[in-house]
Amino acid sequence: MKMYITLMTAYGKTAGIEYKFGGTVANTLDAHRVVQYFQEAKGPEVADKMINSLYSQYFEQEQHPSKDETLLKATADAGIPEEEARPVIEDKTEGLMDVKSLIGDQAVNGVDSVPTIVFEGKKRDFTLIGARDVEEYEKTLHQVAKESV
Repeated sequence: MKMYITLMTAYGKTAGIEYKFGGTVANTLDAHRVVQYFQEAKGPEVADKMINSLYSQYFEQEQHPSKDETLLKATADAGIPEEEARPVIEDKTEGLMDVKSLIGDQAVNGVDSVPTIVFEGKKRDFTLIGARDVEEYEKTLHQVAKESV
């Protein structure tokens, strides 16, 4: 664990993240459900703001990843009024089947860990699984561009 903390702290510093390691590790299905719901309703920019808030709350502020309070803050940070967000957050079935279906689709595609990023190339696709250095993403993107000519 000490090596993990040292490595993640170093990675975090390069990205401007001050990781803390005392938070609760918990199921994130509700967070995925709420993000997916508002991504469909409001678009990817809103979802991105929610995800940034959730990451900050979890990794830097040691907040539970799926508690209603955490999700309410994430939706507020994304500009969603509480009166719109609260019913979705509190109704644990709202959007649940949709997100479970999307998770199932990815499982069929062989995705069993995060992040899994697929770059669609002209000749072939490139899949990167797990956390990678920026240089590896750059190398993959250069390869995609090279093969697309």
